[in-house]
Amino acid sequence: MKKILFIIFLLVSFLVVAQDTTYKKRVLEATEIDALFSYYNQDGEHAAVTGGEGTEELDDTTASLIVRLPINEDDVLTVDVGVSAYSSASSSNINPLDGDFSTTVSSYIASSGASQSDVLTYVNPTYQHSSDNRNKIWNVNAYFSKEYDYSSIGFGGGYSYLFNQKNTELSANIKVYLDKWNPQYPVELKNGFFDSRIEGEGTYSPIFVVFDNENRNTYSLSLGFSQILSKRLQGSISVDFVTQNGLLSTPFQRVYFANVDDFFIDDFQLADNVEQLPDSRFKLPIGGRLNYYLSDTFIIKSYYRYYTDDWGVSAHTASVEVPVKLGSLFTLYPNYRFYTQSASDYFYPKEVALSTSDYYTSDYDLSNFNAHQYGLGIRYKDIFTTAKLLTFGLKIIDFRFSKYDRNDGLDSYIFSFGTTFVR
Repeated sequence: MKKILFIIFLLVSFLVVAQDTTYKKRVLEATEIDALFSYYNQDGEHAAVTGGEGTEELDDTTASLIVRLPINEDDVLTVDVGVSAYSSASSSNINPLDGDFSTTVSSYIASSGASQSDVLTYVNPTYQHSSDNRNKIWNVNAYFSKEYDYSSIGFGGGYSYLFNQKNTELSANIKVYLDKWNPQYPVELKNGFFDSRIEGEGTYSPIFVVFDNENRNTYSLSLGFSQILSKRLQGSISVDFVTQNGLLSTPFQRVYFANVDDFFIDDFQLADNVEQLPDSRFKLPIGGRLNYYLSDTFIIKSYYRYYTDDWGVSAHTASVEVPVKLGSLFTLYPNYRFYTQSASDYFYPKEVALSTSDYYTSDYDLSNFNAHQYGLGIRYKDIFTTAKLLTFGLKIIDFRFSKYDRNDGLDSYIFSFGTTFVR
């Protein structure tokens, strides 16, 4: 009898403890590692470094590693580190005279000097905490990057709230970037510059003055709303408020005036000044997404964004992606993106701006243009991670290619390759 009572007591105690203990699924079950690689190439004939005319040839190779670590059931630490190395015919002409002296100096010929290439390194840690019911998510993040002429420190945080049985989500994120230039000016604008090959009427005397402020600060507030509209349809809306101040001009981008005599070394025209832009800018992008689950095979993902700022630029972006499932493991991702924008109030083609103007640039990124981007990707995804690498299971392999064409002659393409491993 005593044994029976003891067993009953144990069972009752177990039930009481079980009722008081709620199982909580971890936000992230295991460590995940993403390894990402990309190669980017572009070409064109409107280089801002050489005042709107000249080669825009550029090659960039990027590698990054993203590690997501579950700290406990509720918290996840993500660390994103990367390096980007580029070789640019355009930026090489910051100093077109430091290359091979046996060749003609021209804005369409890359210099072989030190300004031809650079390396960007960055680290971006993020800490995320979720509430017990997973309806509230907080995050804090930081950002550090460094290249030869530019460094950036950033930090921020965000909050997301899910309700209506997680069918509705509201989010807000704040970010701050405190950046600093190490200005690299065109070689002919530096103190003491002299070259006996200068040709032109009169004496070369540009109006250039070095910038006294080398800082650039950016502050952004992002608000988002997402709603599951039906079993097949999901939509979201986002709006960003972005303000910048400080040195918003790029110190090495030349400008040539209509009312100033031209001077050359061989075929290379010497700068009249570098671009001058306001020391503040406000940007307002508003975007929306609509995703429709058409069938087990097809999903339609659409996106639209309107952009405006106080420099006179307004833009429209529209894109569509149609993932196509090819069996249980593979998905194909054809996509298309269209972009159009109006010119900034401060944009002038080469030798159109006047030296009496306060602001001017010949950067075609601030011009009026249209662009088309076509892409195709394929993804392998195995949630059971049957393939292994050491102690890690291979979850995802992703390969994408995109081709970009702009009606001002700029064209580019990018290959990207990514993998996700789970431990």
